[in-house]
Amino acid sequence: MISLNARDGHILSAYEARPASPPRGGLLLAQEIFGVTRHVRSVCDGYAAQGYHVVAPAFFDRVRPGVELGYSKDDAVTGRELRSKIGWEQVFSDVIAARDHMNGAGKIAVLGYCWGGTIAWRSAGQIEKIAAAVCYYGTQIAPHIDEKPRCPVLMHFGERDPLATLEHAGRLRAAHGADVEIQVYPASHGFNCDETPNYHAASAALALRRTLDFLREHIG
Repeated sequence: MISLNARDGHILSAYEARPASPPRGGLLLAQEIFGVTRHVRSVCDGYAAQGYHVVAPAFFDRVRPGVELGYSKDDAVTGRELRSKIGWEQVFSDVIAARDHMNGAGKIAVLGYCWGGTIAWRSAGQIEKIAAAVCYYGTQIAPHIDEKPRCPVLMHFGERDPLATLEHAGRLRAAHGADVEIQVYPASHGFNCDETPNYHAASAALALRRTLDFLREHIG
């Protein structure tokens, strides 16, 4: 864990994973509503093993430093409550702090899951020096569908997801056409997380292959 200094004076923690050799690029990994969990840290380690310098900011430090929730329904309620107390300008400040920390890693992408998927989507349109964005089943995305990204975007949706729905995917296609790549999987919400019942190994593996291809094309 490291500390980052946001532009508004806030100091937040973050999990950092570095590759064994010079990085292919930087990857800002945006958490689910459960915090920078063991699963999120393992995902960071996986991308570092692929050659990326990875930083996962602890966005919840804004309201409860050090929080790490489980994946129960009660934990989801707590996570949504914490998320509701954090404004978008605060989120963007923390994203920028992580981006700046990776200065020297090369091009930088934002990749996020759940709430982090929407953070990745909004970062693509709102924050400079982001070369690519990958959004896994972004919740809370509906009010921001019409925002125009400044960089290439890859989005992953589960066809049975009740939160990040196919209706959202359709609206994104209608608004952005081929400018945003949308992939759909025979899975539900959170299909990438192997610590939940919704984990779908085949979908997770295919989404990872597509994500790595996308990152190699756009950041290295």
